[in-house]
Amino acid sequence: MAAWSPAVAASLLRGIRGLPLLHCVQRMFASQTEGELKVTQILKENFPQATAIKVTDISGGCGAMYEIQIESEEFKEKRTVQQHQMVNQALKEEIKGMHGLRIFTSIPKH
Repeated sequence: MAAWSPAVAASLLRGIRGLPLLHCVQRMFASQTEGELKVTQILKENFPQATAIKVTDISGGCGAMYEIQIESEEFKEKRTVQQHQMVNQALKEEIKGMHGLRIFTSIPKH
């Protein structure tokens, strides 16, 4: 069995992007993160017809992975892949700093 060194233990106690795991746990008790607010604002600007936008940091608040749910008339008559491409294009700069992104798009039901 390998010996545990302080360096190995410290690396295991690190979370996503090198942030301490405690930082990620604290997210459970907070409202929207800065990242969620920023992504939401960008989506509101790029999809002015959106009737619903929900952005959730699913990395525990570390900002590495987001889930986006957006409902907009702008997606009408577009295939799902095209809808997702529209969201990716709107967030192209922010995506550079993310590990992953889950996108769920829909068209409002009248």
